[in-house]
Amino acid sequence: MSFSSEVKSELDKQIGASRHCQIAEMAAYVANIAKIQDGKLRFHSENDRLLKKVFTLLQKTYSINSDEEGEGSQLTVSDAAQVAYVTESVHYAEMQGGAVSPLLLKNSCCRRAYLRGCFACIGSMSDPEKSYHLEFYCSGDMQAGQLLEVLQEFGIMARSTVRKGHTIVYLKESEAIAEFLNVAGAVQAMMELENLRIEKELRGDANRRVNCDTANIQKTLNAAERQLEDIRYLERYYGLQRLNDPLRQMAEVRLEYPEATLAELGELLDPHVGKSGVNHRLRKLSEIAEEHRNRNS
Repeated sequence: MSFSSEVKSELDKQIGASRHCQIAEMAAYVANIAKIQDGKLRFHSENDRLLKKVFTLLQKTYSINSDEEGEGSQLTVSDAAQVAYVTESVHYAEMQGGAVSPLLLKNSCCRRAYLRGCFACIGSMSDPEKSYHLEFYCSGDMQAGQLLEVLQEFGIMARSTVRKGHTIVYLKESEAIAEFLNVAGAVQAMMELENLRIEKELRGDANRRVNCDTANIQKTLNAAERQLEDIRYLERYYGLQRLNDPLRQMAEVRLEYPEATLAELGELLDPHVGKSGVNHRLRKLSEIAEEHRNRNS
């Protein structure tokens, strides 16, 4: 099962305690997967899980138990009085472009239920192991604008784009996605996402440290190689005996221990010298070598 399916499966178990919340969620289902045909209210989806959630809400919210019929990928409410009961409660006449009546979204709890219903119908989420992306495939700009507004009321800053003629409302930041899951009621999925995010950050930190250490080692090796080249040049074309005692001793120790660190080189000198002192002497040797090259070039 994909992560997106896991989220929806968890949300299927969430039903608002108050009737107005149940109606707000039902409004999302009516707006996205329902039509009135021949006086009947028909919910259509290839997802049996989604139709079961609608069936549960019809029973719990409207006590519709006898005249609904499931036909393959379709759930139908046939009785005219029951159709009117449902459509009037969700302000069906006011639905435009997939957007529902603002009267249904006055309460925070109702907005949560509405988002839950929208994600069940038109939402999807990528595997957070690979990338952070959650989106709603909207039927029009009105629905997209309403979703953006509702999300913003929870402090979730979403964006929109157009893909193949449809407006997409999407989230790409892990923190925003986690907050959405929390708001919608998918707490278990939110915790799993947070754990994955922490693991990815730890792996990233470890890789950065390894890369940094590798870069430092390479930098040290490159510096040592340049120092050896300069000292060998001085030995051949300048003469180490012409150097003062501290520099001559430094050159001889570096030649004898080409892989030693600055601290180790300092311990080999007599008397011992700190890392800064070793670095100063090696830099001075390089300067002398460069001056001599320039004079003889």
